[in-house]
Amino acid sequence: MARASRIKPDVKLAPKLAKNSLSLTGKVLTHIGKPLYLLLSYSVLAFLFIAYWIGRSTRLFLTKLAKLIFAFPEIKLPKLRIPKLKIPELKPIFGIFKLKIRLFILRKIKLPPLPKISLPRFEPKFVCLLLFISVLVFTFWLTILKGLPSPKELVTRDVEVSTKIYDRNGVLLYKIYKDQNRTIVPLDQIPLHVRLATLAIEDAEFYVHPGFSVRGILRATLRNLKRGELTGGSTITQQLVKNALLSSEKTIVRKIKEIILAVGVELVFTKDEILEMYLNEVSYGGTAYGIQEAAQLYFDKDVGKLTLAEAALLAGLPKSPTKFSPFGSNPELGLARQKEVLKLMRVNKYITKEHVKAAEKEELTFAPNEIDIKAPHFVMYVRQALVEKYGEEVVEKGGLEVMTTLDYSIQKMAEEVVKQEVEKLSRLKVGNGAALVIDSATGEILAMVGSKDYFDTESDGNVNVTTRLRQPGSSIKIINYAYALSNGYTPASILSDTPITFSVAGQPPYTPRNYDGAYRGKISLRSALAESRNIPAVKVLASYGVSQMLEMGQKMGITTWDDISRFGLSLTLGGGDVKLIDLAKAYATLANYGRRPEFISVLKVTNYRDKILEENECVKTGGLLSLAQAAEAAKPKCEGQQVLDPRVAFLLIDILNDSSARAPAFGTYSQLVIPGHDEVVVKTGTSNDLRDNLTVGFNQKYLVAVWVGNNDNSSMSRVASGVTGATPIWNKIMRALLANEENHNWEIPEGLVRIPICSLTGTLPCEGCPTRLEWFLEENQPQKACNLEQIEREKKEREEREKKEKPRGRILEPAARTQR
Repeated sequence: MARASRIKPDVKLAPKLAKNSLSLTGKVLTHIGKPLYLLLSYSVLAFLFIAYWIGRSTRLFLTKLAKLIFAFPEIKLPKLRIPKLKIPELKPIFGIFKLKIRLFILRKIKLPPLPKISLPRFEPKFVCLLLFISVLVFTFWLTILKGLPSPKELVTRDVEVSTKIYDRNGVLLYKIYKDQNRTIVPLDQIPLHVRLATLAIEDAEFYVHPGFSVRGILRATLRNLKRGELTGGSTITQQLVKNALLSSEKTIVRKIKEIILAVGVELVFTKDEILEMYLNEVSYGGTAYGIQEAAQLYFDKDVGKLTLAEAALLAGLPKSPTKFSPFGSNPELGLARQKEVLKLMRVNKYITKEHVKAAEKEELTFAPNEIDIKAPHFVMYVRQALVEKYGEEVVEKGGLEVMTTLDYSIQKMAEEVVKQEVEKLSRLKVGNGAALVIDSATGEILAMVGSKDYFDTESDGNVNVTTRLRQPGSSIKIINYAYALSNGYTPASILSDTPITFSVAGQPPYTPRNYDGAYRGKISLRSALAESRNIPAVKVLASYGVSQMLEMGQKMGITTWDDISRFGLSLTLGGGDVKLIDLAKAYATLANYGRRPEFISVLKVTNYRDKILEENECVKTGGLLSLAQAAEAAKPKCEGQQVLDPRVAFLLIDILNDSSARAPAFGTYSQLVIPGHDEVVVKTGTSNDLRDNLTVGFNQKYLVAVWVGNNDNSSMSRVASGVTGATPIWNKIMRALLANEENHNWEIPEGLVRIPICSLTGTLPCEGCPTRLEWFLEENQPQKACNLEQIEREKKEREEREKKEKPRGRILEPAARTQR
């Protein structure tokens, strides 16, 4: 492939256009020739003479009309004297006779005749001429001037400009448009050779004519007389007026309007301003409007990087984009048009012969004709939010510049991990996956992977699973325990992990089971949550009621729990559908010490005129250590609300990152552990029917939520669990995010105490009882100690339970590993 020629025109060969940003030099003769210059001069004189004659005739008419009005002969009427007659007074009943007598007297009085009035007379020729001019002027006003737009509308009108969505670092993710994909670029960002190419093929006299070209009109007239159609002869100014202010109908009336408006535009705007508006207005084929989008569509580059050969090809498109398109059925026509542009550039001395040869040898590389979209699920998520706020019309035509919260480098990493790991999980009948990466402190969405492949139509890849209803499994237990710890329960509370059946009137009996089919007897709340035991969670929920958990879930960000009649005790095991993004918000509430952040997808929105429409000024308020500080977080600037005691949030954080408490169920070195970051909090969940598997985890900086399953709701393999399904994806994403981050311990809120307790009873320790340290709210710390008799009883019950379970000697079947 030949080397691209980035050749600029020789300034010496184009002094009249290259100097001072293509300013007018006044050397008109060098452009149009002496004969045509004389013709133009005589035409101007003739136009002035006709205008003078019309003005003089109008003045004479108005003068005579004034004389007729103001010099009208004065008419003096003689004074009339009516003799006074005395009529005898009659009674009111005879008043009618009195009136008749007066009328009779008036009829007998004779008035002198009025004097004759002589009006000035106009000659018939003048009257006809005056009527003809009046009709002509009225017709001209009615058909041409009436409703003619103002030239200033070129800058005040609403231009159809594409909306652009960027990531937080300025990476373009997607362009939204309806019919016209347009990006406004100033003239100083358009290279000189691009401008010269357009001038050469469209309007070489642009910088010298007054808006219309006499030579062009005459040439087009002769051509039209031969062909019998109205075409051609338009300058760049006329084309701008036609495209922006008028219709494209081919009539004499529209052509006259076009010329009048073109002259008006030339009087209002400079030549450079007109050229800039034209290059941003004209169509280059398809939905590409303006030179910037043309460069992107055909060559996948900005206009500032176009070579001379590429500029010549684009300059030839506006005349007939379909005919000359390199993507059309006859691409050779476009190349022939390109050579014509280069030839005219040489004729007008914009470039040299060497430039022409180099450009003709250059092999053009066209952009692939495909949809250019990055982070598609996130883009569509943002688009919907914009439409809800600004309306469809503004989003598609308003030229919004949208800076989002997304970090495309994180997005790409997450997309690759999801795709690779889901392919590995195909043996477990897992066909899809989704992931969210959130800034824990601000709620900013850093990555959103709605499926393994957006363009996989067979698997409904365009469906964004992060915003769809799925069953969360045991990952929802944090809401149950958040309410419990806020209402008297402690991490040391002893729960019963024994078989139970709940009977509710009008409903079948409900018997919850653990994922492993085993029972632990008496177990602390810390161990029950860390090991994700199901029966203790259901018993805790039964102790205070489903409605309280629903209310707590709504406070923490769950938006789909609106009908209490739909839910029962299985709610704490994932029996209520939630959105992954809502579940992530509930966990983000813990990460922010009980303050629920509003998830943010947009940082700033401006229009193409650089007017700021919205800007996120929320400051980071994570790490609140007391309820007093929570008042600051609840201010509107951060749109966050304190919904949970910071101390309760810390207790849940401490339990969920307790690897020793988790070890009996998940092992010590599972993929729930991020090496070097023991501050990471994590919880898994698997639905009872094996259709959904989730892992959600966070530290002070990042929150990652992952789902795997199938879009058609088919079940996964029985081997699939919280550890084997979503966790590998979560682990890889979290490791990548924290690779260069330091470990930071969680701050301890005010109002907590850590004291030694008896591991068996959850009370203060006594002699013979194994002890451990545990956190308590100051008002909920234990006041009583255990006793020896109680300890012996607990030990005996534990030994008997272990004896019953030991003879089984089997590995639990995967079928039982649900809701973990």
